[in-house]
Amino acid sequence: MENVEKNKIKKEILKIFWVFIIGCVFGCIAETILGVLVDKHFHLRKGLIYGPFIPVYGVGAVMYYFIVSNIKDMAKVFLASMALGGIVEYICSYVQEIFFGTISWDYSNFAFNLNGRTSLLHCIFWGVCGIFFVAIAYPIIMKFVDNFQKPEFKGLSIVMAVFMAFNIFISCAARKQAK
Repeated sequence: MENVEKNKIKKEILKIFWVFIIGCVFGCIAETILGVLVDKHFHLRKGLIYGPFIPVYGVGAVMYYFIVSNIKDMAKVFLASMALGGIVEYICSYVQEIFFGTISWDYSNFAFNLNGRTSLLHCIFWGVCGIFFVAIAYPIIMKFVDNFQKPEFKGLSIVMAVFMAFNIFISCAARKQAK
């Protein structure tokens, strides 16, 4: 019985890890597309030194996983995701400024902003992302989870976890150094 419980815990940790990774990549893709549409030129928007990752979106995806993934009413998903996204964005901005002395975004010029860290427009974007997560991404991720028992997937997960730990560490060190 103990092994069954350990396997459930491992599977849950892997699921959370991959939700985070997929959220980070989705965020990078969304930000890059938005940059092309708004700025009329291509530039890769990313939050870590290596790879297409924006951690604030990964954290947001994990929050969606815990809080909105089982909500069936899409209006409630939208509202909950708006609130969660705004809170995550605000906290991540605050933590970055306190620990690293840097600011990655400033929404002071947007109407209904909260200390420039988030705004109503961006909360609406988070709400749309929540609907996308619940309706499309979450079911795909759950099918993906079935592969967790395969040895090659376990190996990929370990390699990716080590890579992300290094990437986050080196990115934080670089931000600290730039301060």
